Amino acid sequence: MSAMRRGASRVRPRPSAGRRLRGAAALVLVGVVGLSGCAGAGGEPDAAPDPGRPSDALSVIRGVPDTLAAGPGSRVTTSLQLASGGTRIAIRGEGVFDHAAGVGELLVTLPEDPGAARAAPVTEVFVPGLLYMRNRGAGVPADKWVRVEIDSLPDGNLVTGGATDPVTAAELLRGAQAAEYHGEVELDGEKARLYSGVTDIAAASRAAGDEDRRRQLAVAVGAFTVGAVPFEVYLDERGTPRRMRHEFSFAATDGGAGPVEVVSVTELYDFGTVVKVRLPDEGDIYAGAVVVDQTEAAAG
Repeated sequence: MSAMRRGASRVRPRPSAGRRLRGAAALVLVGVVGLSGCAGAGGEPDAAPDPGRPSDALSVIRGVPDTLAAGPGSRVTTSLQLASGGTRIAIRGEGVFDHAAGVGELLVTLPEDPGAARAAPVTEVFVPGLLYMRNRGAGVPADKWVRVEIDSLPDGNLVTGGATDPVTAAELLRGAQAAEYHGEVELDGEKARLYSGVTDIAAASRAAGDEDRRRQLAVAVGAFTVGAVPFEVYLDERGTPRRMRHEFSFAATDGGAGPVEVVSVTELYDFGTVVKVRLPDEGDIYAGAVVVDQTEAAAG
């Protein structure tokens, strides 16, 4: 992995032009947002967990990452909604993910600028510790990829790639501090168990399943204005997450009043999908600095 990380692109922002929310979205998509033990089930040893008990709900939620990693790959859709000062924009993605390997690919659609031609989606390839992006970054040739080390990003790529990948979304749940079970609900025509609560990024970092995720989440500690992250999770009968929703908040980068609120939703379906992700060749990696020009963004 260390050999793969050599030559990772630096990402350098130009000064803000004050175009606030859409400018923040532009920064999100290049990964440089200016961001400053499980509870026991209780009862008899052989008793089945009761998801209605707070302690058991915590156990279920903290175990979601392991349940996801033990299952097959799936298709994924993502939504990242940014809101500030009454303005909202959305960034959407779709693709596939191998949850055991932590490898996947998404096509991420940027918000459209009024009057501008529709931009091609950004292709993002996720591997542990690295993010590859094609069709993003001023001055990057169309046939080149940008390679970024995850732990070089201010928030560990929780939202700066324009999506929260499913493995990271699940890993955040290891830090759950409170969880409540709301019973069975219908999700896309199927029954699911709904939980909500609050997780903590620092606690998730300490409990992460491997070194890459620990480092990723450790970088994110302090990146947001609040380290406590409200969540909702829909689990199928096997305990596999079908929908994960997290709420983040970070300070505005241009001095505007109030933070930028981010709602990240990750949905998984078609489990058993064969996931084939091809990493870019070394010759296809762009070695220069990527410049983000916020003056190109439409006024928010």
